[in-house]
Amino acid sequence: METSERLALASIVINIFLVALKYGLAKVSGSLALAADAIHSFSDVVASSTIFIGIKLSKRHPPAFPYGLYKVENLISLLVAFLIFGAGFEIIKIVFAKERATPLRQTPVAIIGVGITMVITYLFSRYEYKKGKEIGSPSIIADAQHIKTDMFSALAILVGLLGETFGIGLDKIVALFIAVLIGKAGLEILVDSVKVLLDASIDFATLDKVRNIALSEPHVAEIKKILGRSSGRYKFIELVITLRVHNLEKAHLISKQIEQMIKQKIPHVDHILIHYEPISKDSLVYTAPLDVDQVTISEHFGDAPYFYFIKLRKDNYILEEKIVSNPYAKEKKGKGIKVSEWLIKNGVDILVSRQRLEGRGPFYVLSDAGIEIIPTQYKTITNIKQALVKGDLIEGSFQQ
Repeated sequence: METSERLALASIVINIFLVALKYGLAKVSGSLALAADAIHSFSDVVASSTIFIGIKLSKRHPPAFPYGLYKVENLISLLVAFLIFGAGFEIIKIVFAKERATPLRQTPVAIIGVGITMVITYLFSRYEYKKGKEIGSPSIIADAQHIKTDMFSALAILVGLLGETFGIGLDKIVALFIAVLIGKAGLEILVDSVKVLLDASIDFATLDKVRNIALSEPHVAEIKKILGRSSGRYKFIELVITLRVHNLEKAHLISKQIEQMIKQKIPHVDHILIHYEPISKDSLVYTAPLDVDQVTISEHFGDAPYFYFIKLRKDNYILEEKIVSNPYAKEKKGKGIKVSEWLIKNGVDILVSRQRLEGRGPFYVLSDAGIEIIPTQYKTITNIKQALVKGDLIEGSFQQ
């Protein structure tokens, strides 16, 4: 069995033990409050059994439910929320409507026994809640909150027993306070369950984490839309992204890599749908390596002291042009790769080069980023600039 099933089964066993203990204490002490609480704990056995069955059902993927039955857990949580409200009502009922005619017997034994039930329910509810958070199970979290109400119920009874022993009537005040706490816990579970059942968005922190993971992939230019919803303990995520690639096979591979990263870094993600589209640009940035004179096209790539950048509109109108020093020209190792990464960061779309780069590291880095490499025999930036304005410098050209 998985963790959630083991926890639900443990909850059943503990609740059965609490029923037996409270019933025994009721018989020994003659306390009607303890007898009523034993009946309440029996209803907890039913609730825990329902949660166990719900967890079993939620793992199924019948043909009629292609997205699984994960939301069964949320339906169970909704049911538990109403049971928690009922527990609060029962505490009020026990304290305000109890018969005082029946004399109590063995009060110290009853007080010790109630104290034991409080310790058991507190420790287990805290452990179950922690584990429920770790595995993201809404029904286990709800069950932990439900069992915690037993501790509050026992506290109200304990105050009543102590009050009757010392002749102090604090039980009604304590009961009202505890009922408010129980009502708050039930309301939180109710709201969380309804939100998931109505396909509300997952929390902002998770969406932001998904966004950062996607943007860490250098080929992602923009995230146009990001959606997420919960189903039981699992998350369904949808992304619409713009990629700096034009090859559909490459785009598909990148989307799969993003999907794997999200599933590795965010727990309980069941399904990710990524829509990808190539980046749409109103302008293109060309670059070419230059010699020391800042005019001649360099025969080298990584060693080139300067790079010429020119930004063209779709109608070949020049928007911007500049010459920038190569920050890695003096590097001893890996300068070609570093220059390639530098060009990518500068938003280059097309590299015009006199040097053939096929089969070398820079070629793979630039190609992987979707940067086109155009070989040329032009010798100066003036020649390249004139060709670009005329629209003659196209992919695969090898002009004289």
